[in-house]
Amino acid sequence: MQGMSWRTELMIEEIPAPGKIAPYSVAIAAELSIGDDEVGNGQLVLLYNPDGNESWDGEFRCVTFSRSDVDPEMVADPLLVDVGWSWLLDALERNLASYTAPSGTVTAVSSKSHGAIGDQPKRSEVELRASWTPVIDHPGQITSHLQAWSELLCQTGGLPPLPEGVVPISRRIAAWNH
Repeated sequence: MQGMSWRTELMIEEIPAPGKIAPYSVAIAAELSIGDDEVGNGQLVLLYNPDGNESWDGEFRCVTFSRSDVDPEMVADPLLVDVGWSWLLDALERNLASYTAPSGTVTAVSSKSHGAIGDQPKRSEVELRASWTPVIDHPGQITSHLQAWSELLCQTGGLPPLPEGVVPISRRIAAWNH
Protein backbone atom coordinates (compact mmCIF):
# COMPACT_ATOMS: atom_id res chain seq x y z
CA MET A 1 0.00 0.00 0.00
CA GLN A 2 2.89 2.35 0.74
CA GLY A 3 4.24 2.17 -2.80
CA MET A 4 0.89 2.61 -4.56
CA SER A 5 0.59 5.45 -7.09
CA TRP A 6 -2.70 7.27 -6.56
CA ARG A 7 -4.45 9.74 -8.84
CA THR A 8 -3.75 13.33 -7.83
CA GLU A 9 -7.46 13.86 -7.10
CA LEU A 10 -7.22 11.37 -4.22
CA MET A 11 -5.74 12.16 -0.81
CA ILE A 12 -5.01 8.88 0.97
CA GLU A 13 -4.19 8.32 4.63
CA GLU A 14 -3.84 5.29 6.85
CA ILE A 15 -6.57 5.00 9.47
CA PRO A 16 -7.05 2.62 12.41
CA ALA A 17 -8.22 -0.78 11.20
CA PRO A 18 -10.81 -2.89 13.01
CA GLY A 19 -9.11 -5.29 15.38
CA LYS A 20 -11.79 -7.87 16.11
CA ILE A 21 -12.82 -9.03 12.64
CA ALA A 22 -9.51 -10.65 11.68
CA PRO A 23 -6.10 -11.22 13.29
CA TYR A 24 -4.48 -8.86 10.76
CA SER A 25 -5.89 -5.79 9.06
CA VAL A 26 -4.95 -2.47 7.51
CA ALA A 27 -7.21 0.42 6.55
CA ILE A 28 -6.97 3.56 4.44
CA ALA A 29 -9.28 6.50 3.88
CA ALA A 30 -9.53 8.67 0.80
CA GLU A 31 -10.89 12.10 -0.02
CA LEU A 32 -11.72 12.74 -3.67
CA SER A 33 -11.36 16.38 -4.72
CA ILE A 34 -11.93 18.04 -8.05
CA GLY A 35 -10.27 21.43 -7.90
CA ASP A 36 -11.08 22.88 -4.48
CA ASP A 37 -14.27 20.84 -4.05
CA GLU A 38 -14.37 17.58 -2.11
CA VAL A 39 -16.84 15.46 -4.08
CA GLY A 40 -16.47 12.12 -2.33
CA ASN A 41 -14.69 9.96 0.16
CA GLY A 42 -14.20 6.35 1.03
CA GLN A 43 -12.49 3.77 3.13
CA LEU A 44 -10.90 0.44 2.32
CA VAL A 45 -10.07 -2.25 4.84
CA LEU A 46 -7.98 -5.29 3.97
CA LEU A 47 -8.55 -8.15 6.39
CA TYR A 48 -6.38 -11.25 6.67
CA ASN A 49 -7.05 -14.43 8.61
CA PRO A 50 -4.44 -17.15 7.90
CA ASP A 51 -6.98 -19.76 9.04
CA GLY A 52 -9.44 -18.53 6.43
CA ASN A 53 -13.04 -17.56 6.96
CA GLU A 54 -15.87 -19.65 5.58
CA SER A 55 -18.11 -16.66 4.89
CA TRP A 56 -15.28 -14.90 3.03
CA ASP A 57 -14.44 -17.92 0.88
CA GLY A 58 -10.75 -17.31 1.57
CA GLU A 59 -8.10 -15.82 3.85
CA PHE A 60 -8.42 -12.18 2.73
CA ARG A 61 -11.38 -9.80 2.54
CA CYS A 62 -11.63 -6.29 1.13
CA VAL A 63 -14.33 -4.11 2.69
CA THR A 64 -15.16 -0.67 1.35
CA PHE A 65 -17.46 2.25 1.86
CA SER A 66 -17.60 5.10 -0.62
CA ARG A 67 -19.75 8.22 -0.82
CA SER A 68 -19.90 10.75 -3.63
CA ASP A 69 -21.97 13.74 -4.59
CA VAL A 70 -24.00 13.26 -7.77
CA ASP A 71 -26.32 15.40 -9.85
CA PRO A 72 -29.93 15.54 -8.56
CA GLU A 73 -31.15 14.04 -11.86
CA MET A 74 -28.76 11.14 -11.44
CA VAL A 75 -29.92 10.26 -7.92
CA ALA A 76 -33.52 10.18 -9.18
CA ASP A 77 -32.64 7.57 -11.85
CA PRO A 78 -33.85 4.14 -10.64
CA LEU A 79 -30.97 2.48 -12.52
CA LEU A 80 -28.31 4.29 -10.46
CA VAL A 81 -28.16 1.58 -7.79
CA ASP A 82 -27.53 -1.12 -10.41
CA VAL A 83 -25.04 1.02 -12.31
CA GLY A 84 -23.26 1.83 -9.03
CA TRP A 85 -22.76 -1.88 -8.36
CA SER A 86 -21.45 -2.40 -11.91
CA TRP A 87 -18.83 0.32 -11.25
CA LEU A 88 -17.26 -1.94 -8.62
CA LEU A 89 -17.35 -5.13 -10.68
CA ASP A 90 -16.14 -3.35 -13.83
CA ALA A 91 -13.24 -1.74 -11.92
CA LEU A 92 -12.16 -5.12 -10.55
CA GLU A 93 -12.32 -6.68 -14.02
CA ARG A 94 -10.54 -3.79 -15.78
CA ASN A 95 -7.69 -4.00 -13.27
CA LEU A 96 -7.44 -7.79 -13.50
CA ALA A 97 -8.25 -8.07 -9.80
CA SER A 98 -9.42 -11.66 -9.35
CA TYR A 99 -12.07 -12.05 -6.67
CA THR A 100 -14.84 -14.22 -5.28
CA ALA A 101 -17.86 -13.73 -3.02
CA PRO A 102 -18.77 -10.08 -3.79
CA SER A 103 -21.56 -8.57 -1.72
CA GLY A 104 -22.84 -5.12 -0.95
CA THR A 105 -25.42 -2.39 -1.28
CA VAL A 106 -25.73 0.80 -3.29
CA THR A 107 -27.87 3.61 -1.92
CA ALA A 108 -29.01 6.75 -3.73
CA VAL A 109 -29.83 9.59 -1.32
CA SER A 110 -31.42 12.98 -1.85
CA SER A 111 -31.73 15.27 1.17
CA LYS A 112 -32.99 18.76 1.95
CA SER A 113 -32.32 20.55 5.23
CA HIS A 114 -35.06 22.33 7.19
CA GLY A 115 -35.44 24.67 10.18
CA ALA A 116 -32.28 26.19 11.62
CA ILE A 117 -30.15 24.49 8.96
CA GLY A 118 -32.61 25.13 6.12
CA ASP A 119 -30.19 27.41 4.29
CA GLN A 120 -27.88 24.48 3.47
CA PRO A 121 -28.03 23.34 -0.15
CA LYS A 122 -29.85 20.18 -1.22
CA ARG A 123 -27.61 17.12 -1.39
CA SER A 124 -27.66 14.22 -3.80
CA GLU A 125 -25.31 11.33 -3.04
CA VAL A 126 -24.58 7.75 -3.94
CA GLU A 127 -23.15 5.40 -1.33
CA LEU A 128 -21.61 2.01 -1.94
CA ARG A 129 -20.90 -0.49 0.81
CA ALA A 130 -19.24 -3.62 -0.51
CA SER A 131 -16.89 -6.45 0.23
CA TRP A 132 -15.17 -9.11 -1.84
CA THR A 133 -12.56 -11.78 -1.37
CA PRO A 134 -9.43 -10.93 -3.36
CA VAL A 135 -7.62 -13.88 -4.89
CA ILE A 136 -4.06 -13.28 -3.73
CA ASP A 137 -1.35 -15.80 -4.47
CA HIS A 138 1.52 -13.33 -3.95
CA PRO A 139 1.69 -9.88 -2.25
CA GLY A 140 1.93 -7.94 -5.51
CA GLN A 141 -1.59 -8.98 -6.49
CA ILE A 142 -3.10 -6.64 -3.90
CA THR A 143 -2.07 -3.74 -6.17
CA SER A 144 -4.76 -4.62 -8.72
CA HIS A 145 -7.39 -4.44 -5.95
CA LEU A 146 -6.06 -1.05 -4.79
CA GLN A 147 -6.18 0.21 -8.37
CA ALA A 148 -9.75 -1.05 -8.76
CA TRP A 149 -10.80 0.63 -5.51
CA SER A 150 -9.17 3.87 -6.60
CA GLU A 151 -10.98 3.68 -9.93
CA LEU A 152 -14.28 3.00 -8.16
CA LEU A 153 -13.90 6.11 -5.97
CA CYS A 154 -13.02 8.28 -8.93
CA GLN A 155 -15.80 6.97 -11.15
CA THR A 156 -18.39 7.34 -8.40
CA GLY A 157 -17.24 10.95 -8.02
CA GLY A 158 -17.60 11.61 -11.74
CA LEU A 159 -14.03 11.07 -12.97
CA PRO A 160 -13.61 8.59 -15.82
CA PRO A 161 -11.03 5.80 -15.55
CA LEU A 162 -7.54 6.75 -16.71
CA PRO A 163 -6.91 5.73 -20.32
CA GLU A 164 -4.93 2.55 -20.80
CA GLY A 165 -1.19 3.19 -20.51
CA VAL A 166 -1.61 6.36 -18.42
CA VAL A 167 0.00 6.04 -15.00
CA PRO A 168 -1.11 8.33 -12.15
CA ILE A 169 1.40 10.66 -10.58
CA SER A 170 2.75 9.03 -7.43
CA ARG A 171 1.20 10.24 -4.21
CA ARG A 172 2.22 8.41 -1.07
CA ILE A 173 -0.14 7.70 1.77
CA ALA A 174 -0.22 10.81 3.99
CA ALA A 175 0.33 9.03 7.31
CA TRP A 176 3.49 7.35 5.99
CA ASN A 177 5.01 10.63 4.80
CA HIS A 178 5.43 12.03 8.29
